[in-house]
Amino acid sequence: MAMEVTQILLNAQSVDSTVRKHSEETLKQFQEQNLPGFLLSLSGELANEEKPVDSRKLAGLILKNALDAKEQHRKFELVQRWLSLDMAVKAQIKTCLLQTLSSPVPDAHSTASQVIAKVAGIELPQKQWPELIGSLLSNIHQVPAHVKQATLETLGYLCEEVSPEVVDQDQVNKILTAVVQGMNAEEGNNDVRLAATRALYNALSFAQANFNNDMERDFIMRVVCEATQSPEVKIRQAAFECLVSISSTYYEKLAPYIQDIFNITAKAVKEDVEPVALQAIEFWSSICDEEIDILEDFGGDFTADSDVPCYYFIKQALPALVPMLLETLLKQEEDQDQDEGAWNLAMAGGTCLGLVARTVGDEIVPLVMPFIQENISKPDWRQREAATYAFGSILEGPSPDKLTPLVNVALNFMLTALTKDPNSHVKDTTAWTLGRIFEFLHGSTVETPIITPANCQLIITVLLQAMKDAPNVAEKSCGALYFLAQGYEDMGASSPLTPYFQEIVQALLTVTHREDAGESRLRTAAYETLNEVVRCSTDETAPMVLQLAPIIMTELHQTLEGQKLSSDEREKQSELQGLLCGCLQVIIQKLGASEPTKFVFMQYADQIMNLFLRVFACRNATVHEEAMLAIGALAYATGPDFAKYMPEFYKYLEMGLQNFEEYQVCAVTVGVVGDVCRALEDKILPYCDGIMTQLLKDLSSNQLHRSVKPPIFSCLGDIALAIGENFEKYLMYAMPMLQSAAELSAHTSGADDEMVEYTNLLRNGILEAYSGIFQGFKNSPKTQLLIPYAPHILQFLDSIYMEKDMDDVVMKTAIGVLGDLADTLGSNAGSLIQQSLSSKEFLNECLSSDDHLIKESAEWAKLAITRAISV
Repeated sequence: MAMEVTQILLNAQSVDSTVRKHSEETLKQFQEQNLPGFLLSLSGELANEEKPVDSRKLAGLILKNALDAKEQHRKFELVQRWLSLDMAVKAQIKTCLLQTLSSPVPDAHSTASQVIAKVAGIELPQKQWPELIGSLLSNIHQVPAHVKQATLETLGYLCEEVSPEVVDQDQVNKILTAVVQGMNAEEGNNDVRLAATRALYNALSFAQANFNNDMERDFIMRVVCEATQSPEVKIRQAAFECLVSISSTYYEKLAPYIQDIFNITAKAVKEDVEPVALQAIEFWSSICDEEIDILEDFGGDFTADSDVPCYYFIKQALPALVPMLLETLLKQEEDQDQDEGAWNLAMAGGTCLGLVARTVGDEIVPLVMPFIQENISKPDWRQREAATYAFGSILEGPSPDKLTPLVNVALNFMLTALTKDPNSHVKDTTAWTLGRIFEFLHGSTVETPIITPANCQLIITVLLQAMKDAPNVAEKSCGALYFLAQGYEDMGASSPLTPYFQEIVQALLTVTHREDAGESRLRTAAYETLNEVVRCSTDETAPMVLQLAPIIMTELHQTLEGQKLSSDEREKQSELQGLLCGCLQVIIQKLGASEPTKFVFMQYADQIMNLFLRVFACRNATVHEEAMLAIGALAYATGPDFAKYMPEFYKYLEMGLQNFEEYQVCAVTVGVVGDVCRALEDKILPYCDGIMTQLLKDLSSNQLHRSVKPPIFSCLGDIALAIGENFEKYLMYAMPMLQSAAELSAHTSGADDEMVEYTNLLRNGILEAYSGIFQGFKNSPKTQLLIPYAPHILQFLDSIYMEKDMDDVVMKTAIGVLGDLADTLGSNAGSLIQQSLSSKEFLNECLSSDDHLIKESAEWAKLAITRAISV
């Protein structure tokens, strides 16, 4: 069955692309024609010590990819395929894999570790391969260090692949014992210690029972803390990674160790190499995250029902923790502002300082201010930048009362620094800090305004000037202007920015045309800011927004003129098209919102729609998304007149609904179908067969990302609302789908938070569909068609009420559906409604809700029910 694959595997890595393609084809055919033989050949190759390392490594990699995939539906297929293989074939493959763990060749044994874990991930939940963990543990006592190392690696990967409930506690204890022994300082071999430390990182989620036992927990913590002192840098780093994981998984068990951990982390931050020091800071960032969550959940009052009390570790550590973090701010790197993915000690320290500020609020301010005052005017740029960064980092968390007086003093200083400081780092951080000031301390909710008629002009002048600076400084200055505009969003008729509107828009357009606008995300930031400035503008500036429309249209037109582009240029161009479509969307929304401007704006509608259709003809996913959203806005603005664009637009709508791969495009298109329904109402009828067919296909596909399904259900409701009783012919297809989805989403017992959240989205989509259908059929002679579906819908409402895990959004929609059902079906459903739980307990619960939207919905439902019952 098996065949000689060595040469084919080597050829598949050849530099010659013809040789490579040929062997890839051969492998593909072999796999399709004889899967068992294919997998056996690969596992044989991997296990054979005589074979070249390159062919063994690739054999293992192909095996691994035959067991797992990123996409859920593909992964499911591969799992089923493996489970259906002949037992003898699987046994032979597994023997080869376990044998390879003893290979002295690192590439071979580490690849085998990963494959074993993938097989275990499939088989252990099915109660297959029960002897695996035992045979791995017996390997631990083998003499050659590389066997121990490979086995510990395998246990680590296995814990990553398998969920804790699959492995019984007795085996968990044995795994942890083996791992912790491997970490012990007595273990002479560093490769083994490193493998053990990394394995513990993955095994921590299995150690719940062990962390509940004081002796075992003390032992694990001691071994981890000792490993942070290893002479080997990779072991120290891995040990700190374990501490970070423990800080979030076992926060409530940390109190006895926190003082020691502080000493260890402080020493690492001061003296150790960067990768280790970064993890030591990450420990404290992680503790902040935990305490922020706890304090947000329970609003500071700890009653008996809170799962985890807050231990206020950060508050207790403040006097020592803040100076340690401030020290790190002085360790900047020369080129960190230019490099997008940069991460270093200074950035980690500033991020942690920001989290500390959010955790403790006002208490951080007096600890940081002396550092700022001491360093802000120093000749060394590092000190000026660190002081500015410290200030920017503590602006979220403390109260405006505490910060406003300080900001008032600092503002002019910052504005001067942004124009005059000789150092680009300092300017970059200053612009970022100004952005944070405007984000957190400026807006309609802030009592004492920081921006006043006296300083507004200066601020704008400085920001527009800084937009001409180096790309990184200009990008941060756009960001500051973004938050400045956002703070004036709810100003009503007049905004302090109005006098400068023309100048701001002009400056931003100039930035988009800079030669270097491709660096530091500058062009994107300029368009995002332009959009925000337009979105937050008032009626006074509408004529200027109107003048902006043809300018952006012209720019979009220019990107569509066919010149031959390299693939790199084409990518840049489609990014630009996306930004321009986004800008037009905001302009359409702004001008479409009031009658006088809408009337004038309509002269452009045909041209704009024409441009969007040409963008679709370019075929690029991200642009499609932006153009789709903009068309949704245009449909909303033009209303029934949008019908004239449908013959041209329909094919792109259909393409969007068929786009399973780029599921965001599909989701956006579904939203636009809703917009078009609301705009056209029954004029959408000629297109409904095609749209409904595609939506029902999408719902029954297991290849479409699950996040698109809830909006598709809502969309069915939009269609029903638009075409009313004409929806009759779709009932026999749509209702069974809604019914089976409703049954699936009614019960969530044992689901994790993410699943509960998704289930609520699904329920809401289903309920919105029902609501649209009932409202669409209201006052039509055909309402009796809906009567057969009423019992099931009421049962669905009862069962989600019984589950007690719906969020406020679902609650409001659900009680609304009860009202719609009563309102549309009237006395036909009276007795059914009376028998349901929803009409009593659920209704009463909603009537006494604090949420006024739920209450309003419930009052309407009560009225409708009373009418239905009294007839």
